[in-house]
Amino acid sequence: MKAGRGGGRGLPALLRLKATVAAVGTALLLLAAPSAHADAPGPPPLADGFGLTQVGAATGTATNFVITVKTDQVAGEHHIRILLPTGYAANPAQRYPVFYFLHGASDDPANPNLAYPALTAATSMITVIPDGGLRGWYTDWLDQSTAAGAQNWETFHVKQVIPFIDANLRTLATKQQRAIGGLSMGGFGALHYAQRHPELFGQVATLSGADDLSVDHLVMRAAVVATLTNAGAPLCGSSSPTCSLNFGPTVSSDAIFGTPYPVFNGDWRWNEADPSAHMSPLAGMGIAIYTGNGNGDPANMEFWAQSAAQHAKEHLDALGYPYHYVDYANGSTWGTHCNGGHEYGCWAQDLVDYVPRLEAAFASA
Repeated sequence: MKAGRGGGRGLPALLRLKATVAAVGTALLLLAAPSAHADAPGPPPLADGFGLTQVGAATGTATNFVITVKTDQVAGEHHIRILLPTGYAANPAQRYPVFYFLHGASDDPANPNLAYPALTAATSMITVIPDGGLRGWYTDWLDQSTAAGAQNWETFHVKQVIPFIDANLRTLATKQQRAIGGLSMGGFGALHYAQRHPELFGQVATLSGADDLSVDHLVMRAAVVATLTNAGAPLCGSSSPTCSLNFGPTVSSDAIFGTPYPVFNGDWRWNEADPSAHMSPLAGMGIAIYTGNGNGDPANMEFWAQSAAQHAKEHLDALGYPYHYVDYANGSTWGTHCNGGHEYGCWAQDLVDYVPRLEAAFASA
């Protein structure tokens, strides 16, 4: 009986000991396991260079982040948004082609809307969206002494951003694995850069672009001048629902390309910069042009973008160059959010069509 009573008293103690051991074991396992609240991997570190100095830390996620840089080529601080494919970190031996996507007037790469769904869903390429200024026009301005300060946008992008990206990310740094595209002001920029630097790009795309700056398309010239003089927002290319009417310090209409007025050939720099008239350097490139019709309303900038796109197409036809051309008119058959205007819903659908084509072109290059 004593032995039996002694065993009865020992059993609860044994159970308590086992419970304690189990609790300690569970605690140790929890300590060893990754915390559900552990910080997710951040953006990869990027080293300064090529005239670019980073300001502060990158913001965003490991695959969609923004860095801020300074350069003596353009006054102020500038954002660069970088979109990496989801497998970038997990495949350290893999290199990727790069798509440089240029935004429109009044926009900024810090705007999260510029990370269009089709771009973030791309699985086999890097997308880089560099700052082009509220009205930088992807050009080294003729007048560097305006209230806007230094405005060497082409030098910033071509001589600094591209080599910076190639040095810091696992890119395929060849012409055939590098593309340039853009919307509105950025559509002009894409054609302008591809025409002036054909050794750099194997693909070019313009979405609702300012594709014609000739004397035959003075409305487009007037829109460019309006961004310089803050006379309104006829060529806003913002991916936000609304467009800012302030493009920065007011400067002369002559600041970028000299006088826009066709008197005694004084506007020769505008003619020289007109993309539609200089298509021959695009020989061998993949070319894509997208436009709507603004529902036939001259008050909608897309109405004029359509005729500019048509002029560019006509020059390509005269040269016999192949291209991918989409005129979605009023947008009724172009996705579910395009109304044919100069706006986000149409550009998002343009990219739904273009990105798979671009990735396939990269893969076959």
